[in-house]
Amino acid sequence: MVAGSAEAKGAPVNAQLLRGQKALVTGANSGIGLATALALGRAGADVVVNYVAGAAEAEKVVEQIEGFGVRSYAHEADVSSEDQVVEMVGRMVEEFGTIDIMVANAGLQRDSSLVDMTLAQWQKVIDVNLTGQFLCAREAAKEFMRRGVVPEVSRSAGKIICMSSVHQIIPWTGHINYASSKGGVGMMMQTLAQELAPHRIRVNAVAPGAIRTPINKSAWETPEAEADLLKLIPYRRVGDPEDIADAVVAMASDLLDYVVGTTMFVDGGMTLFPGFATGG
Repeated sequence: MVAGSAEAKGAPVNAQLLRGQKALVTGANSGIGLATALALGRAGADVVVNYVAGAAEAEKVVEQIEGFGVRSYAHEADVSSEDQVVEMVGRMVEEFGTIDIMVANAGLQRDSSLVDMTLAQWQKVIDVNLTGQFLCAREAAKEFMRRGVVPEVSRSAGKIICMSSVHQIIPWTGHINYASSKGGVGMMMQTLAQELAPHRIRVNAVAPGAIRTPINKSAWETPEAEADLLKLIPYRRVGDPEDIADAVVAMASDLLDYVVGTTMFVDGGMTLFPGFATGG
């Protein structure tokens, strides 16, 4: 996916939908994170573009977001590091005044069969995909609770959007660390939502299915691979990062203010288990 294609593909977005809000997107210099950062900027939010590697790509995203007439900057941080997450959110509050939207998107895979998987492979995925989201949610929630609701900005005190996966509920042989991390994200999100809702903080998740991103390029880059993949998707198309980005913008907006503790599956029907359409 080339930087900037989100602008061409994304659904029309009201530029005032998130006007005046401040968003942070982790893992925002490629794939779903990139498309999400652009979509939030297009909707009027100031956006912090987090990355752990690829500074040049992050700066390109910043330039595109600033083209929407909003503010943006790139911040390098490993979301699995407590100190770096604390510093990242602290800097955002200093530069933007606050945070309204935390999109905990950063994630990775280290695939292996169970018997060959090393502890390092297991731990790295859990550290980034699950612990990283916990740290980001915790630091954002502190600022949301300190500031409270600002009615002219949003009906809620803040929004936390966890990036999950269809593998929150679908087992995945050869990917036990990834599936376990996303299953954990689902329960973490619901528990955070339960705890934070009385503070008018909305916590939800967006769960992508098969999306055209670098992390899964081998699954769709050839016609043969895509044909096999489409067997798992009742809607018969592979998703684009912009499909996820549009869902995040909606979830972050007051349009869905009464949606709390919900996972939105954006998957073309993959979680319908299409193999059972013909009896399994």
